[in-house]
Amino acid sequence: MTQNPRTQALTDAGVSIWLDDLSRQRLSSGNLQELVDTKNVVGVTTNPSIFQAAISGAEDYDEDIAALAKDGKDVDAVVEKLTTDDVRSAADLFEGVHTASHGIDGRVSIEVDPRLAHDTEETVAQAKRLHEVVGRDNLFVKIPATKAGLPAITAVIAEGISVNVTLIFSVDRYVEVIDAYLSGLEKAAASGKDLSSIHSVASFFVSRVDAEIDKRLEALGGEAETLRGSAGVANAQVAFGTYLESFGSERFEALQAQGANTQRALWASTGVKNPDYPDTLYVDRLVAEPTVNTMPEKTLDAVADHSEPAATLNAEIATSAQAVLERVAEAGVDLDDVFALLEREGVEKFEKAWEELLETVSASIDDVSA
Repeated sequence: MTQNPRTQALTDAGVSIWLDDLSRQRLSSGNLQELVDTKNVVGVTTNPSIFQAAISGAEDYDEDIAALAKDGKDVDAVVEKLTTDDVRSAADLFEGVHTASHGIDGRVSIEVDPRLAHDTEETVAQAKRLHEVVGRDNLFVKIPATKAGLPAITAVIAEGISVNVTLIFSVDRYVEVIDAYLSGLEKAAASGKDLSSIHSVASFFVSRVDAEIDKRLEALGGEAETLRGSAGVANAQVAFGTYLESFGSERFEALQAQGANTQRALWASTGVKNPDYPDTLYVDRLVAEPTVNTMPEKTLDAVADHSEPAATLNAEIATSAQAVLERVAEAGVDLDDVFALLEREGVEKFEKAWEELLETVSASIDDVSA
């Protein structure tokens, strides 16, 4: 099949396109394979909200839920089975991409239980379990970039397990994420692990930043309102400057000499929240090599239809973007408060979605057992 010229152009510019969605229906219908064949999709990300939407009310899972319930499995075991089965199937679908890209792409992500976001030891334990249960080399285990998540990232990377670090909102926290990754690589090297087999991405959220900052700019009124829609892109652009600096450092060069891979920046939350903004905003303004952009299908379709990428990101653009953030702060927005709030809300939203999924599956188990 022929790839869409606009998604191909992004690929040629060094952007790996991943789909921010997964369901059994996507797998069984051939929809996911079609996106691979026609829109340059080379990976998948999932999260608790995606699984909650996929499983709740979908008949595709009824037979498995009934069988597992009859075997006496509790709700947590059933949910783990359903989600890891889908992720494993998707990983198998991407096996060829994974091989052809030498392990860079063809990746499928699954997140640790969001209720563990503030528990380092339990996060590490579940990351190891998910890695073992899925049993595929192209798996990414997602760990949130909370304070408790940072040492967990180091520990899991040290074990040789590839990690997708999620819920990154601030550049300051991103710096800590990179340090956690490099520390994990250093520990892995010290224990004789093959660094070339360890991969990672750092998922930097974009549209949620604009949504919160725009709200505060509107409340300030006047000249502050002219800055609406500028902070999300600028924040990500500054982050890419940090990527360039960190992975051009002597510290990383020493690891790279041992086979280490960079931790690519991944742009997440790329569906626009404000309908007044271009629906490809968080794709067109964040073109850089090497990066990942994980898109909901609505955004992917928009990109395939009318994407017009801006200049490729570089250190100069990152410097200009820093000035944008400074103007936002000078207008009266407390950026540290914004980023702390977004992290808390991000964890809470995923916890709520997970709880809703557990309740839905639990009700289905009760129906079978009645």
